[in-house]
Amino acid sequence: MIPTLLRIGPVNVGTHDFFVGLAVLAAAVPFFYEARRRGMISDQLYFVVGATLIAGAIGAKLSTVWEYLLAAPHPTLLGAWIDGGRSVLGGLAFAYAGALIGKRIAGYKLPTGDLFAPAVALGLAVGRWGCFLTEQVGTPTNLPWGIRLTPEQAARIPQCPSYCAAGVPMHPSFLYEILFQAAMFGVLWWLRPRVHKPGELFKIYLISYGVFRFAVEFVRGNAIVFAGLTRPQLFLIPTTLLLALYFLRSYGRNLGRRPARALDPTPA
Repeated sequence: MIPTLLRIGPVNVGTHDFFVGLAVLAAAVPFFYEARRRGMISDQLYFVVGATLIAGAIGAKLSTVWEYLLAAPHPTLLGAWIDGGRSVLGGLAFAYAGALIGKRIAGYKLPTGDLFAPAVALGLAVGRWGCFLTEQVGTPTNLPWGIRLTPEQAARIPQCPSYCAAGVPMHPSFLYEILFQAAMFGVLWWLRPRVHKPGELFKIYLISYGVFRFAVEFVRGNAIVFAGLTRPQLFLIPTTLLLALYFLRSYGRNLGRRPARALDPTPA
């Protein structure tokens, strides 16, 4: 059962869905502020944003549809959309592809990564509250900030592992991510005028999030599938390595372009 936060007429608004909507609104503020500041607002940009949001929503669902198919006795397409889970990593990957396709269709030539980077960080800082209130909190911990659930709270968490027992202190893994995303938003906002290569901010965000997410997976409570690693970690290994190679090559090219220091002709 999806926890309900509020009811609008005959429609129950789930806690997770409420914070997803709030996250989109929060992300729109820095995105369009920066787009206006850079003089990038156009009908084409609106099309790219729409393509990105649609692709991200579809990707987030498709990434976890297999879990719904295994659990549902009579799976349907509508059931997968309503009752299926979501994956932030799948959503980010599809959103990135959606932005590229949308730009190609609309004929939009300007890089948009610098607009999306702080917007995505702020959006996830808001949206992850929905995950914190409805999903597995984390693995057991002896740290003083461990969160203990009541029996009612533990019963509402879908597919809760055995250590969700009431009273067991657990890592607040989603709070860790909320703090990370909020800090990344601040860093990326500060870097806007200081990173001059178009689109570089989004790559900085992706590699930073990839490293953080790989680390936090050890205390998140997701299922271990291979060599002590979770599915997100197995996805992050190749993708983060590709980004690391990109930055190494970029740094190497920039280093090679630096002018050599002139030798001092004055004898010692």
